[in-house]
Amino acid sequence: MVDWKQLEQKWQDRWTEAAAFETDPDREKPKYYLTVAYPYPNSPQHIGHGRTYTLTDVHARYMRMRGYNVLFPMAWHYTGTPLFAMVERLKERDPALVDTFLNLYGIPEAKLKELETPVSMANYFANEIKGGMKKIGYSIDWRRTFTTVDDYYHKFIEWQFAKLRQKGYITQGSHPVGWCLSCGNPVGQHDTIGDKEPEIEEFTLIKFRKGDAVFPAATLRPETIYGVTNMWLNPDAVYVEATVDGETWIVSAEAAKKLEMLGHRVKVETEFQGARLIGQTLTNPATGKEIIILPAPFVDPKNATGVVMSVPAHAPFDYVALEQLKREIKTNPDAYTIKPSDVSALEPISVIELSTYGESPAVDIVKKMKITDQTSPDLEKATKEIYSDEFHRGKMRGNTGQYVGLNVQAAKDAVKNDLVANGNASTMFEMIEPVKCRCGTEVVVKIFENQWFINYGDEAWKKLARENIDQMEIVPRELKQEFFNVVDWLKAKACARKAGMGTRLPWEPDWIIESLSDSTIYMAYYTVIKGLNELKPKPEQLNEVFWDYVFLGIGTPVKVEASTGIPMEKIKELHDEFSYFYPMDARHSGRDLIPNHLTFMIFIHDAIWGREYWPQGIFVNGSVLMEGAKMSKSMNNIIPLVNAIDRFGADPLRISLMITAEPLKDADFSPDLAKSMMGLLEGFFARAQRIISDKQEGAYELQETDLWMLSRLQSHIADANEAMHELKVRKTIHAATYDLDADLDWYLKRVAYDRDHEGRRKAISHVEWMVLDIQVRLLAPFTPHLCEEIWEQMGGEGFVAYAPWPEVDGSQIREDAEELETIVKTCTEDVTNITKVTGIKPSTIHFYTADNWKWKMLEKAMELQTRGNVDIGTMIREAFKDEEMRTKQKEVPAYARTLIDEVKKMPEATLRLRRGMGHVNETTLLQDAERFLKGEFGCDVTVSGESDPWIDDPAKRASRAKPYRPAIYVA
Repeated sequence: MVDWKQLEQKWQDRWTEAAAFETDPDREKPKYYLTVAYPYPNSPQHIGHGRTYTLTDVHARYMRMRGYNVLFPMAWHYTGTPLFAMVERLKERDPALVDTFLNLYGIPEAKLKELETPVSMANYFANEIKGGMKKIGYSIDWRRTFTTVDDYYHKFIEWQFAKLRQKGYITQGSHPVGWCLSCGNPVGQHDTIGDKEPEIEEFTLIKFRKGDAVFPAATLRPETIYGVTNMWLNPDAVYVEATVDGETWIVSAEAAKKLEMLGHRVKVETEFQGARLIGQTLTNPATGKEIIILPAPFVDPKNATGVVMSVPAHAPFDYVALEQLKREIKTNPDAYTIKPSDVSALEPISVIELSTYGESPAVDIVKKMKITDQTSPDLEKATKEIYSDEFHRGKMRGNTGQYVGLNVQAAKDAVKNDLVANGNASTMFEMIEPVKCRCGTEVVVKIFENQWFINYGDEAWKKLARENIDQMEIVPRELKQEFFNVVDWLKAKACARKAGMGTRLPWEPDWIIESLSDSTIYMAYYTVIKGLNELKPKPEQLNEVFWDYVFLGIGTPVKVEASTGIPMEKIKELHDEFSYFYPMDARHSGRDLIPNHLTFMIFIHDAIWGREYWPQGIFVNGSVLMEGAKMSKSMNNIIPLVNAIDRFGADPLRISLMITAEPLKDADFSPDLAKSMMGLLEGFFARAQRIISDKQEGAYELQETDLWMLSRLQSHIADANEAMHELKVRKTIHAATYDLDADLDWYLKRVAYDRDHEGRRKAISHVEWMVLDIQVRLLAPFTPHLCEEIWEQMGGEGFVAYAPWPEVDGSQIREDAEELETIVKTCTEDVTNITKVTGIKPSTIHFYTADNWKWKMLEKAMELQTRGNVDIGTMIREAFKDEEMRTKQKEVPAYARTLIDEVKKMPEATLRLRRGMGHVNETTLLQDAERFLKGEFGCDVTVSGESDPWIDDPAKRASRAKPYRPAIYVA
């Protein structure tokens, strides 16, 4: 058993005492600078956070072992309003929050009173998170820590915004923003429950009319107006008649409030149930045809206007709903206020031609997927497929007026623009999906007047971002296009608000810069904060002249000293430290931050710095599931990181978070997995201690089996290196544990009967030591505490954290030894399978090796295959040129047929290797393995050539022997 707590504390103390991970410029070594998102401290971290941060630490440790001067810093993001909302809930002693604090987070009840300000709560959780990061063994330079409400950081962010404004990237105007009515603020991803980005879409409101009343149907597909068969209203929802910008509109009560938030002049006249309108008819402004209003309980009155046009030919939801209503009204006509004939007469009207579908694409896909009910989960998939196909490949049909023949992409804008120009449509901004502020209020869209924005929609700026992404290393590679897509659709983003913690806008201090705008280039700040803390200047000394020189090299140290009063040698040191560590080599984050933070980071860097300082790499990972389910408080499956460390140990937890999936996939954690990993590591430690205690000194001579193990070791090093190049940590761990252990287990079985010979003991000890030396270094980034302990017991120099990462030793690669050992392994596996199938408990196992003429034929077949002209006729003719072959008139043709098939399927590398090896003496090979085989199966073993005169072949199996595949008889 390993005392994990004692072991972890020992090495964490050693690292701290030695300042092992405090990194300063070292011009003698290449640098590697990586960062990960600084935490927002409104709760302790849980194991879901642990994956992103552990992956970053694994990366840092790996690069250190590769000889780089690695900087891995950490800080705290206090900016924003979520802490304010949490503090208010705590002051009110919200039962759910108090229960979470006391029972999940383990905060003493007496401590709660101390957490009733945003800063005190943030400080408490920042200390908790820092403690957890130390306990799990992250190799962080803690001298560079800061918070985003520090005075120095405020001056840095003021400089950032001054630069952006000077370059014209800061604008002011009226734009739609996600808005919390309760907090009275714009809302970004960091302000929402579940960190969901409030995504806003512009809907077209098509004005269907009844007399003077307008029924504005909200749609993202205005081009389908020619295919509308009916209107959907929710009979149970409250609708209003309201004057909107001088027109009479019928919309849901919720929509009336939203329209007001969007700057429309709205006056509600009357309220009524939607049921009052069912069965009435409206005029389609594009076709002039009358359409009926049908009941639709599925229409959400909170979504857009609560008025939905139905296009069953092109919207799977509409087709399924219409067919379902037809069935229900036919079965129970008295439950409806409309005639069955009014509904049964409705048929899909196709307005888009799509070559891969019939007349009505939605009808085709619904029938193909056998969807009959609106609750089917396949409806969403069907809808996405149809919408995508029609948008990219569809053309407008002959019943669409002036838009005939247009592709759907062009028609969508053309129809919308014409309808708006003719007064038959308007627009409305709406959330793509519901999002709640952390205070619990649903986020709405508001047209915010005189708001400050970062204009990510600037096309020249987008060009720079695309250039950066194009040259950047993005891991996994397939996500590069995702970044390009975000750049394409990104628009102006609100960057300030009137409440919360953060840096005040330098030219308008009533505004506070929001959390996704003050967290884009702090990676540069890490490089100088240590120096600033040592220097301790007054915040007002950190003016624009100071930052311009430190980060941009503008001016001279003499001029900066004159402006700031800071000694010029210190100013130069700060600039030199920044220019040593920048550009940032790797940024780690979750995939959910691609649409915002990660892309914003690229934009802001590209705006402020020249290409030599642009970010060089982004590494993205997925989430963590708990036993297959998403982690949430409601499911009671969240485990705080410090609790998991106490329960399972730091190293077992680290490797558990890494081993179940490659970075982009979601990792599936479970307590059983962590316990299994604990067992794996304890087994590794026990074996290591045995190898260390059994180490033999003195001369030795390696045999083929030893050479096989050392060659296999190189293969596992190669696999691990290839995987780690793209941070495929699961593959690396498998190479270093399961795969390597399997070969070592086989090797130890093979040499088990050799240990009674002193020379062999020394050779075996040497091989085991070589394996352990490699394995402990391969695992060091993943399980650093355990590997430091083993490394010390091995007498390794310094910390294993700085030991060289294993590289393949070409001189140890022996493909021929591996091929020979494969023969022994295959024979062993064949005997095992025979005994399993037959149930025989063997008394004797007979192995029969192939005759010389079969080896000659194999060599000839491989030669012909190499030349590219192996066939049965050529093979037989070539064989009979040999005198020995001519004595095998019956056997040669039959064997040639089998041999040709095998050679044609033989991998090129195997063909090359076996040609070079020539005739293998399998008899000697198996005779040398007799002691092993006898011990493995507990019986006698005989080895004979198939034509040996003394052969014991009671079952006549010997003639089945082939090169590399001896025949076997189990008696």
